[in-house]
Amino acid sequence: MRKKMSNSNPLVQHVQAHSSIYLFIITLFLMGIIFGAIVVNSLSFAQKEDLYFYLSKFFSEMEDGSMTSAEELFRQSFLHNVKYLGLMWLLGISIIGLPLIFVLLFMKGVVVGFSVGFLVNQMGWSGFLLSFVSVLPQNIIIIPAFIFIGAISANFSLTLIRKIFMRQTSSMQFQMIPFLSRYVIFMVVAIGIVTIAASIEAYLSPALMEAVIGKIK
Repeated sequence: MRKKMSNSNPLVQHVQAHSSIYLFIITLFLMGIIFGAIVVNSLSFAQKEDLYFYLSKFFSEMEDGSMTSAEELFRQSFLHNVKYLGLMWLLGISIIGLPLIFVLLFMKGVVVGFSVGFLVNQMGWSGFLLSFVSVLPQNIIIIPAFIFIGAISANFSLTLIRKIFMRQTSSMQFQMIPFLSRYVIFMVVAIGIVTIAASIEAYLSPALMEAVIGKIK
């Protein structure tokens, strides 16, 4: 009974149908996280000190209440993530952008790994707790969106490549409109997820960070 229910779920069907792409992308993203954490250890003492100076300055601004407003944080987070996802989406249409999709996903993993790794490296368990409230809340939502759009874009690009090189022009013309329509819908769904993640980053994460910083101090 449970198996029939899972098979009737469109999302489950989609993941099962493209499981190899999802597995590759998730592995690539995890490699990016690991690489980002390793990069922290390769930084020189002076580089770590410079970065920690800006981190301390950020803490001071948070304590003084002189941080950017929540509305501005929401706008910056939303635009940044939509541009990033939109670039991957457009690369999927461009056909030749397939390798760049994988590069962008890897770099996203590097950023997450570096952020967490640097906080832990400089502040120990306090840094781990700080990264837990500053990095995890929004990324637990946005990372699946990146993986989803990355897989969709890669699949779209691979499908177009197969159509072109196999010269199935008549079939391509017949299936292109619904295929492209689904592709647009997937991006709209991802934008909705980004909106939720940006709201968390702008309105929830700063409050959690302020509470953690207060305990650390």
